Amino acid sequence: MKITIFYTGNAYSFMRNIGYTPLRESYVKRLGQGDYPRFHAYIKQAGGKLIINLHLDQKKPIYKGVSAHSGEYVGELVEKEAERIKNARIGEP
Repeated sequence: MKITIFYTGNAYSFMRNIGYTPLRESYVKRLGQGDYPRFHAYIKQAGGKLIINLHLDQKKPIYKGVSAHSGEYVGELVEKEAERIKNARIGEP
């Protein structure tokens, strides 16, 4: 699910403040004590907007060296998390 919000602050700080942890070139937010399930977000900042591509990883990829996963881009959990992110007003200038 793609989320666009107007935001000119530091994208890294925004994601950290809403509970996401950096993971390589993306961010994750775990839903329990293990690594999965977790929300997984890729971000891009351009023209005063923060564009977040969000999905839910239910489990670890099955095959080694393959980035394919069982990601969910729609559904109740993804929609609720997207709404929470849209309503966050952390660190706005």
